[in-house]
Parts: sequence; structure tokens; C-alpha cells
Amino acid sequence: MEQTCLIVKPDGVGKKKIGEIIRRFETEGFMLCGLKMLKPSPAQLEGFYEVHKGKPFFGPFMNFMTSGPIVVCVLGADNAVARVRGIIGATNSAEAKPGTLRNMFGTDNRRNLVHASDSPENATREIRYFFAESEVLCYDADAWQKA
Repeated sequence: MEQTCLIVKPDGVGKKKIGEIIRRFETEGFMLCGLKMLKPSPAQLEGFYEVHKGKPFFGPFMNFMTSGPIVVCVLGADNAVARVRGIIGATNSAEAKPGTLRNMFGTDNRRNLVHASDSPENATREIRYFFAESEVLCYDADAWQKA
């Protein structure tokens, strides 16, 4: 099972879409292995998004990302990274395919509801950035469905 990191951005939290987002992934067969809500500091988010430092959008993006709480999730499934990216849709909500989360609930290129890891390597880094190993808990969903 591959794991990936998903962040519900401040707009998704503010629009009260956390439950719908998690439900969508559980319905699609994903296992929720980690979950936390936090209001990260600017320094914490700058470290997370360090690859974008110096780009013209970085300052306004940091202002947006620190404007409210976020919800960070660890999702597990076969081919999780690619599947999550397909479910969330294109970065620009206006260009996202119908039925994707960003198309349904996003506003634009920045207020696009969620962040998702773009590779298995980045997923590992991003999960470790927000979660201690002991906070990522996987379980046997089949055993619970039989009980």
C-alpha cells in the first residue's frame, strides 16, 4: 500500500468541506491513516513549500495558507499518489475536470481546496514533515467489515 499526503487548505476548512473530502477518498477505497488539524506558522509552511521560495506567487500563497487552519491527512491505497491527483483535479480549479474536488469546490489557482503530494518521494517527505511515525496508523479494514 502506498501512502500520500493530502492537505485541506484554509478555503476547504472555511467552506466546511473537510468531511466531504475525506468521505470521497474513503468511498474511493482509500484508508485514512493519519489526520490532524493545525494552524501552521509561516516558518513551518515556508519549510514545507521551500521548493517554491523566490517565485512571484510565494508571498501571497503563504499569506493565504496561514490565513486559517489546515487539515493534514495521510491516505493509503494502491497507487495512492496518482489516484489522489486524479480525484483532486488540475491546480487551477477553472481547468479541473468535472467531478474532481477542485472543480466542485475550488475557486481559482490558489484557493483550490487541497494540496496533494506529486510523487511517492515527496509523499514520504511531506508525511514526515507533519507526522511522527507513531501518528501514522494503518489498520485492517477488511477485518472490521467482517465483524
